[in-house]
Amino acid sequence: MYLQKISLVNYKNIASKTFDFQKKINCFVGNNGVGKTNVLDAIYYLSFAKSYFNSVAVQNIQHGEDFFMIEGNYLLHERNERIVCSLKKGQKKVLKRNDKAYEKFSDHIGQLPLVIISPADRDLIVEGSDTRRKFIDGVISQQDKKYLQSLLAYGKVVQQRNALLKYFAANRTFDALNLKVYDEQLIQYGTVIHEKRKTFLEQFAPIFIEKHGVISGNEEKVNLKYKSQLFENDFESLLTKSLEKDKMLQYTSVGIHKDDLSFEIGEYPIKKFGSQGQQKSFLIALKLAQFEFIKQQVNITPILLLDDIFDKLDENRVTQILELVNQKDFGQIFITDTHADRTKMVIEKSNQEYQIFKL
Repeated sequence: MYLQKISLVNYKNIASKTFDFQKKINCFVGNNGVGKTNVLDAIYYLSFAKSYFNSVAVQNIQHGEDFFMIEGNYLLHERNERIVCSLKKGQKKVLKRNDKAYEKFSDHIGQLPLVIISPADRDLIVEGSDTRRKFIDGVISQQDKKYLQSLLAYGKVVQQRNALLKYFAANRTFDALNLKVYDEQLIQYGTVIHEKRKTFLEQFAPIFIEKHGVISGNEEKVNLKYKSQLFENDFESLLTKSLEKDKMLQYTSVGIHKDDLSFEIGEYPIKKFGSQGQQKSFLIALKLAQFEFIKQQVNITPILLLDDIFDKLDENRVTQILELVNQKDFGQIFITDTHADRTKMVIEKSNQEYQIFKL
């Protein structure tokens, strides 16, 4: 699979631009603020029908305009595929594949597998557990439709159960039978999600450790650990024990929506004990493992977006990363950098066909 061409209209700070791409390496170079990352984000949009950097869709429309449009032409399984995503203020977002609109965007997830490595990934380390859950969910959802459907259904039931708890509190009433209906659905979907997350980590962690070893020269011991309340109690027991607390708080305080992923270096949290360079290496290894895992599962080589990854890494680690992506396992790669000379020097070592766009 590769992206042959992309056209942007009114997307963030890009009024109108078309790019024709090489099969292997495509680089965007220029000063900060010229729109390099916005091009990568538009490529991301075509795979996920949303921005990687701004979840409020209407804010991705260029200032002063009332719509945006992104069009991409792909070669996938020897077929031409045309994906168009557009949004007009006051209307619903539209996603089309070969001129046919999707009814559910979730049906599109995984069709064009993609992995992005960006400075924004640091949120995985410094932010709360919901950011790390989204990472797990994003990796699994690209290759498991049943998981994605269970996840969407579970989220909806949590909202409904929370609304019912608020209703009970506001009306000073309680109906155990009514609540039980939602509890049964939470247990049904939550158990599926928990088992799939557990299996995923068992498969994913060794790939991550191997990628990190290559980047760091096997100098640092790292690990990923899946943390879940369901390891200590079954879901039904958790809900029973937390009932009084949930009634008081007016929301569901237990479940797989409280799961977390522990990032460790030398058996300590990398958030507290990892240097900036170590944290960056950890995150890059995490994303390269994501790339490898998805490729193994769906048998399509994902597109790889590298946003400003050379910054804050020493030359040795940059070289190790490039050696990784230079392997035949990788397909199309998009890179942004503020230093044109550095980019050219780095990618010339790759011995791959490349193109540099100066913005």
